Amino acid sequence: MPPVPAKSSPRSASTAVEDYLERILGLINTKGYARVVDIAGSLRISQASVTNMIQRLDAEGLLKYEKYRGLVLTTAGETLAKNITRRHELLTDFLKLLGLDAEVIYHDVEGMEHHISPSTLRAIESLTAQLQRQPALLARVREQVT
Repeated sequence: MPPVPAKSSPRSASTAVEDYLERILGLINTKGYARVVDIAGSLRISQASVTNMIQRLDAEGLLKYEKYRGLVLTTAGETLAKNITRRHELLTDFLKLLGLDAEVIYHDVEGMEHHISPSTLRAIESLTAQLQRQPALLARVREQVT
């Protein structure tokens, strides 16, 4: 696993901004592009709401948006989106390692990912790596958890 960045996200990034950036990066990585209609469908919200947020992200310099054409993440937006995605993946991997139910993991990660400090995330990353290298210890932990 690559190391967790020292600072997961700037304090100014809201939960909604993080969710949008994470979703936009995911769409770009899977489809090669992200359009307002794709984002709205994937987040299950109106295209008007997505357009408002896209305009905000454009104004904040996190993406470039041209009406009726589409959008691209700026370097700053892509860096932030990758950090958000990495944080999500690390928390998911950690909870999977513990043998928790997929639905519980999804719900918990969605709640934790926007509120966890960089130092706690680094601790979880370290613990995950140790548990992966020590199957006997992992088995003992799982016995206590499940």
